Amino acid sequence: MSEQTLKRLNKFISDTGLCSRREADKLIEQNRVTINGKVPELGTKVAPNDTVEVDGTRIGAVAKDKSDRVYIVYNKPIGITCTTERHVRGNIIDAIGHKERIFPVGRLDKPSEGLIILTSDGDIVNKILRAENAHDKEYEVTVDQPVSDKFLNKMARGVPILGTVTKPCTVKQTGRNKFTIILTQGLNRQIRRMCEFLGYEVTKLKRTRIMHLALSNLRPGQWRELTARELTTLNNAVKHSTKTSQEK
Repeated sequence: MSEQTLKRLNKFISDTGLCSRREADKLIEQNRVTINGKVPELGTKVAPNDTVEVDGTRIGAVAKDKSDRVYIVYNKPIGITCTTERHVRGNIIDAIGHKERIFPVGRLDKPSEGLIILTSDGDIVNKILRAENAHDKEYEVTVDQPVSDKFLNKMARGVPILGTVTKPCTVKQTGRNKFTIILTQGLNRQIRRMCEFLGYEVTKLKRTRIMHLALSNLRPGQWRELTARELTTLNNAVKHSTKTSQEK
């Protein structure tokens, strides 16, 4: 069978709107997915006539028309966990209570607050998260001591964390202990780790913008659907997204 007719299992699952590709990998690792009655491995590809089931329920490919997909922005309060696992207390899905099956695009730490996108469109999740596409995210940060020019310059140039050096970014002081930072990366606890390396502790962290989507006057715990214009701009921004090396 031609490789063009095959699709990686995690992408097949995310394209159905069930979950993101990352969450699909977890389902596969937990042996909750079967193809034609057999438990597959990570990296397995799906043919058009294969039967794919998750927890015993068959899922299928969806049409290219995405008019029924859900796209919302949510002002995540402190204490809410960005997971689709419903058994986790304070999970973001129960906090929002949307009638459709949705999942978050990326995450915000439990102690952090601010803007996060949720959707039922698995394809757009992966396009936004691909780091090399440089989709910027802006944060307001408060630390435990006055920020210095030296600190701001080092943050902007890049800080060694997690076995790499963070990409250059835009940092601007907004108060004695406050600054804004615009990132195009999404390393685990990146801002907190960067500050810790330089001897600072983050006491408050709020994401205020993702690409063209701003928090504006959305109060903590509130969510709204993207407008038609916002969705068009979002789709145009990610339509040329390239695959990561792991996805090639």
